[in-house]
Amino acid sequence: MSETSWRERLFGGFAKTSERLTASLPGSSSGSAKLDDKTLDDIEDALIMSDLGPAAAGRIRARLSEKRFGLEITTRELREAVAEEIAAILRPVAKPLEITAFPRPQVILVIGVNGSGKTTTIAKLAHLFQEDDYGVLLAAGDTFRAAAIGQLATWADRIGVDLVRGPEGGDPAAIVFDAVKQATDTGIDALIVDTAGRLQNKKELMEELAKIRRVLGRLNPEAPHDVVLVLDATNGQNALAQIDVFKEVAGVTGLIMTKLDGTARGGVLVAAAEQYGLPIHAIGVGEKMEDLRPFDPDLVARVIAGVA
Repeated sequence: MSETSWRERLFGGFAKTSERLTASLPGSSSGSAKLDDKTLDDIEDALIMSDLGPAAAGRIRARLSEKRFGLEITTRELREAVAEEIAAILRPVAKPLEITAFPRPQVILVIGVNGSGKTTTIAKLAHLFQEDDYGVLLAAGDTFRAAAIGQLATWADRIGVDLVRGPEGGDPAAIVFDAVKQATDTGIDALIVDTAGRLQNKKELMEELAKIRRVLGRLNPEAPHDVVLVLDATNGQNALAQIDVFKEVAGVTGLIMTKLDGTARGGVLVAAAEQYGLPIHAIGVGEKMEDLRPFDPDLVARVIAGVA
């Protein structure tokens, strides 16, 4: 996909988020507004209603007040100013997921609740690495659901990578052990491990992930090199609660946000950046293989604020 096509997909994907925010911004109908306390309050409310969260909304309000209080501001100028303040929140967390581990493989645990798009994200991530000429191996560590194993196998076949799998209900740590051995023996650069997404029993999940970590530690003390949480943007502020839980049980090192197309809640990306400061590696705006891309904070900020 060309850069132009990707930008068009991104603008289309964030359309509902952008419309929700810009329709609520002061000056949207009148063309301009004086940046007084009432206008700033209205801006802050619009940002909160667009799922940017109270902390990010308050920060943006304060910055706008500091720079432009009492001045007339056009709709376009306001959107540009909001875009710049959103970008200032997002830039520090924009970090591509890079293959740097030595010795290889780099082990990436991918976690997230069922339905978040975790399995398809794993395939798309593998595809991105393949485009950079890295060798990739997948491991079906979510043995809790037979459907997860089958779905990952289908994707592995489609993108042409090997998959290490076991029976439904099997020991995920044993699968990860076999996968690391195979990746090491065959010179694979990146091993991407699917993991169980159930949260109804945190203790069970914590024990499972701890066992995987112990097994990895015996094979490579640096592994896992990354623990990536996949979040569904349509969950809005509930996605933040998932970060809380998975940080506790899995030691999250970075985020990927999916399903930003067609949701009015894409602003939660900004809330996550403001509240947690975790690296955001990539975002997804569709079902196609090329719809997952590294996170571009300036472009995303402009899309959210409706600045074409």
